[in-house]
Amino acid sequence: MNKIVRKHKSHRHGNRPPFESIALLLQGGGALGSYQAGVYEALAEAHIHPDWVAGISIGAVNSALIAGNAPEARVEKLRAFWESVTTPSIHEWFKKFEAFGFKGEQARAWSNQVAAMNALVSGAAEFFKPRFPPPHFQPPGSLDAISFYDLADLKGNLERLVDFDRINAGETRLSVGAVNVRSGNFVYFDSETHHIKAEHIMASGALPPGFPAIEIEGEFYWDGGLISNTPLQWVLESTPRRDTLAFQIDLWSAHGEFPNTIDEALVRVKEIQFSSRTRANTDNFKRMQQVRSALSKLLPQLPKDAKDSAEFELLNSIADHKVYNIVQMIYRAKHHEGHSKDYEFSRQTMKDHWEAGYHDAVRTLRHPELFERPHGKSGVATFDLAIDGRE
Repeated sequence: MNKIVRKHKSHRHGNRPPFESIALLLQGGGALGSYQAGVYEALAEAHIHPDWVAGISIGAVNSALIAGNAPEARVEKLRAFWESVTTPSIHEWFKKFEAFGFKGEQARAWSNQVAAMNALVSGAAEFFKPRFPPPHFQPPGSLDAISFYDLADLKGNLERLVDFDRINAGETRLSVGAVNVRSGNFVYFDSETHHIKAEHIMASGALPPGFPAIEIEGEFYWDGGLISNTPLQWVLESTPRRDTLAFQIDLWSAHGEFPNTIDEALVRVKEIQFSSRTRANTDNFKRMQQVRSALSKLLPQLPKDAKDSAEFELLNSIADHKVYNIVQMIYRAKHHEGHSKDYEFSRQTMKDHWEAGYHDAVRTLRHPELFERPHGKSGVATFDLAIDGRE
């Protein structure tokens, strides 16, 4: 992808925002993940460097590329990854469909479907490739028998582009979510408690039955999106609590129109299944934080004998006066993308996603209120400026 010269960078900021922690939270969504890379490019231009990056599935891959590189190299490594896993063939198909009388959105829709079908049949370079023979002909009990694709190429790509020593040194905290196949429990592999390797990133993105479960320390893990497709709760509920500016970058929207065709119905199913319902989650967090803030003001006023009780200790353990700004950006898919948008790995579509993320972030970062500590009873402020169109 040719590097684009950016002009009029009115979203740039000189000083670090007045928060103890800056967190970047990246949802899963397969091929849509280049939207998050575009968002990060705008954040990097604005000199906003996260202390903590957390992700699920493709969000875990982007998180590793960010946490596992020096700030000045992160956009370059993100670009290298997304160029390596995409194919430039969509232009050829677009011209062919135009020759048959399809125009504009219709031609692009058919081109996208061909690119997605190509990924289904042939895989994505340096990411995944189909098994041969297919799983139905593999020995029962083997990982090859429960997945259609092999992720060995992804492992090599991650080890080429990510400095895992840097991640484990702890300069930028990394958390990736996965599901234990046997217990069904949701697990976070966190650089503060685990020695992170490529396998941890692959486990977070091992969505069955496409991809195989990944073995880590004798246990097997699947994609964290099976239970929760966002690390929002993990970051907000972690202790010790810290004043936090969180950027939540979603690839699926919970809100959408009632479908008119079977293809549109398939799109809505995925959007509902994999959306993070961030607004509902942040509303619940805001209410709980209001309780914590009230307790932090009330408990010191209690008499001494009350402070010696077990009840006081319990309430005091959850009381705090920390503040949180939660900035949400959601990718809005174009109509021509269809239900295969999460496995359509054409180079042009990747560029489109990247540019959409970049411009959504630029529009959002121009608003200075994002960087002001919130006021009010809850100590929590939420922003969705890219959608509200406040420019």
